[in-house]
Amino acid sequence: MRQAILIFAGVLGMSAAVAGTAADGGDYARQTEDWRAQRLARLTAPDGWLSLIGLHWLKPGRNTIGTAQDNDVVLARGPAHLGVVTLDGERIELVLTSPFGARIDGEEKERAELRDDRSDKPTRVTFGTVSFIVIDRSGRKALRVKDSEAETRTHFLGIDSFAINPGWRIEARWVPFDPPHELEVSTVIGTVEKYPVPGKAVFERDGHTFELLPVIEVAGDKELFLIFTDRTAGKETYGAARFLYAPMPTDGRLVLDFNRAYNPPCAFTPYATCPLAPPENRLDLRVTAGEKKYRGGTH
Repeated sequence: MRQAILIFAGVLGMSAAVAGTAADGGDYARQTEDWRAQRLARLTAPDGWLSLIGLHWLKPGRNTIGTAQDNDVVLARGPAHLGVVTLDGERIELVLTSPFGARIDGEEKERAELRDDRSDKPTRVTFGTVSFIVIDRSGRKALRVKDSEAETRTHFLGIDSFAINPGWRIEARWVPFDPPHELEVSTVIGTVEKYPVPGKAVFERDGHTFELLPVIEVAGDKELFLIFTDRTAGKETYGAARFLYAPMPTDGRLVLDFNRAYNPPCAFTPYATCPLAPPENRLDLRVTAGEKKYRGGTH
């Protein structure tokens, strides 16, 4: 599901390598500030999540695309009639109607078979400041459209976060599962993703014991991924979920640095396909660390 979020391409490239870092003092604060600066740079990049301007599901067969209302897929930006995308099972072909300066993977050509985001290098179609790729979500195909001049990017209001608090860098007890469990995670588009869960993180806070189930997004990943909510959700923080990466457990411990908890793309745009926090990861606890609700959000 990394492509769903990241799913974000290394998905947001989040480094959670905090094990062994001092949990107090200036070094920890500086490292956390550096992480936040890198997170902001990725989010606000010309092709970052803030540049999304459309998510268009394709029907089997011919799909005409362009900004004119007579198209099957009506784009927010671009030429009136850009071309035709034909969906035939797993095969997706684009034929451009006329040159318009559009490029397919950087090349000027009239037609091409499109690789979706299950590929390491999905086919990218660009025209002006706009681009799109094809994404696959549980067998459904859609055009994910971005514009570096999107209003969500040019009028971005910034990220608000709780003050950095070393006390929210928690070394949880790691309880491995043998064999790994499977976790079903619903998404904002109504699909269900299934992830392997290699174990659970158990920690204590305010005299109570809490558990979280981290998942493996893609086989071979060097980090675990957590999708969670807490009692701040819908008030101080985004209601659907926050995300957190953690390094693989060592010596029976898993480091959960909630100062690096961050908002999913859906907090900033209605055109993402984010997972929702599963019931198992809804903490009855106020996690006053990490990113707060986006004040420019409308959903």
